[in-house]
Amino acid sequence: MHISLKPLREQVVVITGASSGIGLATARMAVERGARVVLVARNEEALQDIKQQLNAGERVLHVQADVGDRGQLERVASETIAQFGGFDTWINNAGSSVWGRFDQVKDEDHHQVMQTNFWGTHYGSSIAVKHLRDKGGALINIGSVESANALPFHSSYSASKHAIKAMTDVLRVELQKSRTPVSVTLVRPSSTDTQFMDHSKNYLPSAPVFPPPVYAPEVVARAILNAAEHPQRDVYIGNAKLLSKLAQNAPRLADWINRTFVYDAIQSGRPDQHPRGALHDSDVGAAGDGKASGNYPGMVLKRSLYTQATQHPLATTAAVAVGAAALVALLGRRGR
Repeated sequence: MHISLKPLREQVVVITGASSGIGLATARMAVERGARVVLVARNEEALQDIKQQLNAGERVLHVQADVGDRGQLERVASETIAQFGGFDTWINNAGSSVWGRFDQVKDEDHHQVMQTNFWGTHYGSSIAVKHLRDKGGALINIGSVESANALPFHSSYSASKHAIKAMTDVLRVELQKSRTPVSVTLVRPSSTDTQFMDHSKNYLPSAPVFPPPVYAPEVVARAILNAAEHPQRDVYIGNAKLLSKLAQNAPRLADWINRTFVYDAIQSGRPDQHPRGALHDSDVGAAGDGKASGNYPGMVLKRSLYTQATQHPLATTAAVAVGAAALVALLGRRGR
């Protein structure tokens, strides 16, 4: 079944987790491209500041809500409908994390990660599909490279992203079978430079750090908004496809790599300035909000050639052809 999506400039886009990181980068980019945007997060003060910075007037609505509470997400939908008459794309981006050895992390912290990440995505998907079932549109869920390749010290987060992948896959098939005109996409970022680590609760003796390569949040935002206009099943950022295939096809090798290299690389050796993070509502805002980028100490990549090639195959083929022709011409001149 062919699904046609509106140009972004004609869309209303709901973004959860919009107070920082990938969500904020996506919101900024969507507003720049003419969309009307609904910002959703737990931090009311940060949302107010972001709305003012976006300077888009009535094209931006902010709604304070905890995605782990279905009733609060229902309120997001009702306020969006009241303001804009509905929405066209719903992006389930909000997420939380705790770092620590499985047996050291408290059950309540494991539970909160699942409540935000899995149940928040579950509730958002259910609400979005109910609204989009007749009119059509896009549901975009944010998974992770950890949807397939679990990282040490990240058991509940990896579990939540595995669960999001499974739920998204099932929902997509059911909607396709019923010929419902809703595009369902799972975006799988690899390491991304956001405030993720500051917002994560941490049981480790030092601040955690993602293994490289690390990508700017704008790389993910561009991919998300491309999926809002062009139906796609899966979108991998950077090396996420390679690592996912490795975990699926050579699991023992993936275990060895995680055990031998990643286990130690995650532990930076630097003090953690925000060990409590923002996992629980009582800590919201304590580790900061309002920034798309984080403080990754190494190189941050501004482009993912793999993602560009998969999302824009014709443009990539043309670029490769032009590059090859230029190379042939250069070699021809040198041969004279």
